[in-house]
Amino acid sequence: MAAEELKIEEGGKKKKMMLIIIIAVVLLVGGGGAAFFLMGGDDAGMSAEGSMAEGGGTAEPAPPPTGMALYVPMPRPFTFNVPGIGRDRLVQIKVQLMVRGIENEDEAKLHVPLIEGALLKVFSSANADDLVTEAGKSALKDQAVREVRGAMKNVAGREVVEQVLFTGFVMQ
Repeated sequence: MAAEELKIEEGGKKKKMMLIIIIAVVLLVGGGGAAFFLMGGDDAGMSAEGSMAEGGGTAEPAPPPTGMALYVPMPRPFTFNVPGIGRDRLVQIKVQLMVRGIENEDEAKLHVPLIEGALLKVFSSANADDLVTEAGKSALKDQAVREVRGAMKNVAGREVVEQVLFTGFVMQ
């Protein structure tokens, strides 16, 4: 009887060993396949984009941004009234500016009052009915970027601000 128990235990060890080997092989093959697709997929996409740009496509590629993205917060939120068809509404927007590079960050911090004035000009021309929609908020943001860039170009000689970001938007 002892010999029979010994055979059963030995057979169980072989099954466990085979199961461990199979799991290890599956994990290695799966990891290798994932690495191949993740690392190999970027090269194909990049070469396709490069050939489109060289082929004379209709859209001209934007120049790559230079410098690290830095964020300049406005010191206080903008609070203002906007007219609407039904009623006037009170709006509060918290804004941060995205700039590239330390020199642009310093330039933006230096001219915060000018930037606030440009943003107030844009925000005061808004309509409550437009600000209810996502398209209206996006249009307001685009107009704010244009105004801030124009104001900074007049003072600094270059477009310092890349984006105007709404980090808080409340309308009552």
